[in-house]
Amino acid sequence: MIVAFSVTPLGVGEDVGEYVADAVRVVRESGLPNRTDAMFTSVEGEWDEVMAVVKRAVAVVEERAPRVSVVIKADIRPGVSDGLTSKVETVERHLAP
Repeated sequence: MIVAFSVTPLGVGEDVGEYVADAVRVVRESGLPNRTDAMFTSVEGEWDEVMAVVKRAVAVVEERAPRVSVVIKADIRPGVSDGLTSKVETVERHLAP
């Protein structure tokens, strides 16, 4: 599965990059395939391991923020691996002249 999620600390002011970096660090240290962009971090793996990473990422932000908002989108497709790369490659192939 691929999970795209966004963790937003609330009640800490406008500059939240430091808090988001804490969450992304958890994802990167997990060893699971992942990618971060301006809006979401995507992580790929089995259900239990991916959700455990999301939970840890939220917890690390929760340690420093009085409130946390989380948005999660999941693509559950058994038998597919390397979806983080292959899905993008498919779109790029269709965009090629």
